[in-house]
Amino acid sequence: MEIKDLITEITDEGRPLTSSHLADLSRITAADMPALKAVWRGIEVKRRRQIIARLIELARDSVELTFDLIYGYALRDTDAEIRVGAIDGLWDNEDPTLIKTFIDLMERDVSYDVQAAAASALGRFAMLAECEEIRAEYREQLGTALLSTIDSRDKPVDVRRRALESVAPLSLPAVREAIKKAYDSRDERLVTSAVYAMGRTCNEAWLPVIYKELDNPNAEIRYEAASACGGIGVIDSVSHLLERVNDADTEVRLAVIQALGKIGGAEAKKDLQKIALDPGDAIREAVEQALAEIETTENMTLFEVDVPGDRDDKRN
Repeated sequence: MEIKDLITEITDEGRPLTSSHLADLSRITAADMPALKAVWRGIEVKRRRQIIARLIELARDSVELTFDLIYGYALRDTDAEIRVGAIDGLWDNEDPTLIKTFIDLMERDVSYDVQAAAASALGRFAMLAECEEIRAEYREQLGTALLSTIDSRDKPVDVRRRALESVAPLSLPAVREAIKKAYDSRDERLVTSAVYAMGRTCNEAWLPVIYKELDNPNAEIRYEAASACGGIGVIDSVSHLLERVNDADTEVRLAVIQALGKIGGAEAKKDLQKIALDPGDAIREAVEQALAEIETTENMTLFEVDVPGDRDDKRN
């Protein structure tokens, strides 16, 4: 089907949305977009929401499908739910030109839901900036915008906490201060995000705090503490995680298992094999994945090629 005919069918509210025709929208080019723009805003909001939601679902199921041109246009939709969906749809797009767009949405969008979604989306770019995979100027731009949002009294907690989570990878003194300030607050939402952010820093200095939070009465904070242990990846964390392997909350147990898989080591492997006997399907599946991750890491280490100089040293 020609793209113009495809657009006509998909935007026709009298016709059902079929996965095959929606998938064909991945063929759309910049030259085709004017045809979509010409009819998009005349479509009923409910139908536009359905289109974006279905495109996201299809893209998650098949890496071969991409609808980024459509998501990019939908970022300017009049409906906040659609704008949030468009941000979600661009979750794996690492084009740094999106940074300014997301910052603008975080700072100026009329919907706090959109602001929070945009703040979260900036997190992957902060990681890219810290790893020097994008130009240095983006690091400063991200740090300034996210830290300003965290400090803004005009923003609700949900926007500020998402900005805190996203800025965490940047190794700046102001970031450490922001995490500490959030952690020291009495708002459990900020505390939860602070613990999450600690894991994103990959800084072992936060581990004593993280270990303490593994015993927090709030299951959500325990979950983030377990995940943070996995993010930092220090072998000493294994013994602390094993104390929570039978946590009363299933989600916390799953986070502990995933963290053990990321950290690896003989102790983690032995205890995961014991947990594999758990009668719960979700737990068993998580253990299998964790053990597979450990095995993959061990195999990579085992078959790692020695540097020629090292080989000569051993021979001598």
